Amino acid sequence: MTERKLLTERGFSFKRFFLQWEWLLVLIFLLIHIINSFLSPYYLNVGTFVRTPMTFLDKSFLVLPMTLVIILGNIDISVGSTVALSSVVMATAYNAGISMPVAMLICLATATFCGLFNGLILVRFKELPAMIVTLATLTLYRGIAYIILEDQASGNFPDWFSFLGWGSVLGIPFMLIIFIICAVAFGFLLHKTTFGRIVYGMGSNKKTCLYSGIRTDKILLWVSILTGLMAGFTALFLTSRMGSTRPNVAQNYELEVIAMVVLGGVSTAGGKGRIGGPILAIFIIGFLSYGLGLVNISAQILLIIIGTLLITSVMVLNMRISGKRKRSGFGSHEVGKNLTR
Repeated sequence: MTERKLLTERGFSFKRFFLQWEWLLVLIFLLIHIINSFLSPYYLNVGTFVRTPMTFLDKSFLVLPMTLVIILGNIDISVGSTVALSSVVMATAYNAGISMPVAMLICLATATFCGLFNGLILVRFKELPAMIVTLATLTLYRGIAYIILEDQASGNFPDWFSFLGWGSVLGIPFMLIIFIICAVAFGFLLHKTTFGRIVYGMGSNKKTCLYSGIRTDKILLWVSILTGLMAGFTALFLTSRMGSTRPNVAQNYELEVIAMVVLGGVSTAGGKGRIGGPILAIFIIGFLSYGLGLVNISAQILLIIIGTLLITSVMVLNMRISGKRKRSGFGSHEVGKNLTR
């Protein structure tokens, strides 16, 4: 009787490795630098690559948890309002006499609570789509921020607070250092832990995970909490860069963040994607915006370019997924593959 073995992991293939979506993003990233260098003679210098990330890295902290949210098959469009509310609460607390370090902790706690509140609603009322829930809290959180400050600005922060947004350590922006640490942590969480495997499994087939005894509500709740916490970090860095805050800060952040995640190769249907793609997409869109700004190209043209990139990426990703399913002979029974990713 011959012995039969069940292979749970595929062997390494150079062809499969270099056909990954991230390599296309690397080519796009290099192409953007080439085009920008032709558009402006002031683009290619050390200052561009050192200072420019400070202008867009604040929202990148939202990209990390949003990757988990979309892999789950959900969406969160309340993150911009969460940033605004936590920033306003921090400024109000500081100007009320609370020390700045404590006010910063209040900022993180407020954002984390907002994420927890989103998660509790999603867990308690499973029939409500995440889009509807976060649309409601988007309005709620922004409305509370307007109630607190109305249409006024609040600031007068201590001088050292600006270091978060503009400071550097050994020539490297402090914000970039913190982002790298967070990116490594989220990459490890998503790709090297049981938690990450469950996130992929829930995105592929939530019912299968539920019937397998996995506490799906707990996973969803923790992802929501992480999303709120990272919105708090965004609020800290954004407020530090601006030097003050208003209730209308971080408007449309949710759309930009979702665009970065989708461009990074994460499937909106859930269950597919890696953390590296969205991270590359952050720098693609960030440097694209900076380069076009040097030559005074309007924001409308930039939106058209980003929209074209998104449509193209979604089309290519769907064709790749369909092609893989036809070659493998599988339809929707790919949960095991994603759980071993």
